[in-house]
Amino acid sequence: MSTILDVQNLSKTYHSGQHHLTVLEGVNFSLQAGDTFSIVGPSGSGKTTLLGLCAGLDRSTSGSVILNGIRLDELSEDERAQVRNQYVGFIFQNFQLIPTLTALENVMVPLELRGERNVQKQAMELLGRVGLAERHDHYPTQLSGGEQQRVSLARAFSNRPSILFADEPTGNLDEETGERVERLLFDLNREAGTTLVLVTHDMELAEKTQRIIRIKGGHIVSDTGAPAAIPSPDQEA
Repeated sequence: MSTILDVQNLSKTYHSGQHHLTVLEGVNFSLQAGDTFSIVGPSGSGKTTLLGLCAGLDRSTSGSVILNGIRLDELSEDERAQVRNQYVGFIFQNFQLIPTLTALENVMVPLELRGERNVQKQAMELLGRVGLAERHDHYPTQLSGGEQQRVSLARAFSNRPSILFADEPTGNLDEETGERVERLLFDLNREAGTTLVLVTHDMELAEKTQRIIRIKGGHIVSDTGAPAAIPSPDQEA
């Protein structure tokens, strides 16, 4: 299998006047295409910062992120945006749907940015995959939290990403809805061969991934790579 993500001696320090806050220091790991991977640790440990650096949403202070063979630290913001559009999907805890667009239109946006054809048909198929075809004309405020997260999941997979980053994807959901979103994540990971990287406080969710790294104080303190059970493909989404 090929390496999809290679993180080399990654550090991030924020500066404010004479004050400096280092939130990540000397982080190293690599992932193979199709892996499922969790980042866990206490609040303030640097998990979300690490996710943002890996996804090209932010730039490191030192070290490198190599995504699908491309060194992100050598790129401009516009070039990193192009890499994200081509290879990356992202799911946020607070959904980040565009409130003035319907569910269908939200899913269509990445497809339109890529200049694809038949974007409405593709977006409807994705909404159908997450069980929301009948809610395609609803706006985010007309959808429950679980429905909004499923729209964001359909949107994240609309560009057929090589790697999907999910920041607390079930953090704002009740247990039953969270489990449904989990099954969709793993089903879509399996079907599309997409590498899945999760930041989560939920150890039950983390243990469903093949590998778990634990971060504390900006450092990796453990890296558990033993395969774990993944939901079966015939489970209903």
